[in-house]
Amino acid sequence: MTNPFENRSLSLRGPATDMAPVTPSDAVDLSHFAVALYVETGGAVAFTSVAGHDRVVTVGDNAILPVGIRRILATGTTATGIHAFVLV
Repeated sequence: MTNPFENRSLSLRGPATDMAPVTPSDAVDLSHFAVALYVETGGAVAFTSVAGHDRVVTVGDNAILPVGIRRILATGTTATGIHAFVLV
């Protein structure tokens, strides 16, 4: 099978090239900044955006949050099953 993404340059317009599970942390940034998040079980998601602003949003089950994120904070996050859409 050929890879249709082989000669495509990475773009914020998508698609993401991978997804990575997220472990919320108040001290450590994501290993790759996320271009969006997927949340399996809804609740509050506390995060620091790539612009450096701390935010808290409430999302439902199976939600996609299309915002650039550098850190998912443990304090204030009640949602679970969080995955980062990344460009690597």
